[in-house]
Amino acid sequence: MKAFTLKSLGAGLLLAGGMMATSSALAAGGHGCGEFTEADGTKVTLECSKAPIDLTNKGSLQRGAQTFMNYCVGCHSAQYVRHSRIAKDLEIPPELMEKYLMVTTDQIGDHITAEIDLDTQALWFGAAPPDLSLETRLRGDDWVYTYLLSFYEDPSRPWGSNNLVLANAAMPHVLHNMQKELGKEEYEARVGDLVNFMAWMAEPVRHERKVYGAFVLLFLLVLLIPVYLLNKEFWKDVK
Repeated sequence: MKAFTLKSLGAGLLLAGGMMATSSALAAGGHGCGEFTEADGTKVTLECSKAPIDLTNKGSLQRGAQTFMNYCVGCHSAQYVRHSRIAKDLEIPPELMEKYLMVTTDQIGDHITAEIDLDTQALWFGAAPPDLSLETRLRGDDWVYTYLLSFYEDPSRPWGSNNLVLANAAMPHVLHNMQKELGKEEYEARVGDLVNFMAWMAEPVRHERKVYGAFVLLFLLVLLIPVYLLNKEFWKDVK
């Protein structure tokens, strides 16, 4: 019979901690955001910009929700998110939520749906725009942030714009007017708020998960002491 050792339990704790770190790294991006070719033919790798994710910043999340409702729900849905959950978690009074942030429904318990039906959009863009509920989990926070900041004018494209991260993207530069009206830093901050809100949509309990995970690991570390002593007592007479 093989003894249960301190080393084996420690390895389990390291594995659990490593899985948490890997999950956080994947969510944050941490990789190149694409490749483009300059006029002289040189290929350049575009590094992802760091998205300002802070799910404890209610002001940022509220501004991001406003931007999402004003600029995104015309084409995109967020079918796994209810307006009521946004109001509750982001501390938005229900009456303000109903008045300013409900574009496609008058029922606060409804999910977020696109204003324009998917078949019509498929005719316009060549493909129906994706649901954005889990987009930051799929692509990574940094990728989405960099993508939204990487539009540029391109008269050869149907909507007059292109993107360094995703070349020939069907999506038009919907934040074009905002970018023209705001300064560079303010615009980047507004996009950061939007991505912060999208990160919350993808995993509303993300912050709590990290906090609880830290407490669980701390508990296991404390538990390691009596478990080790008990294990030592059990096996002291075994040769």
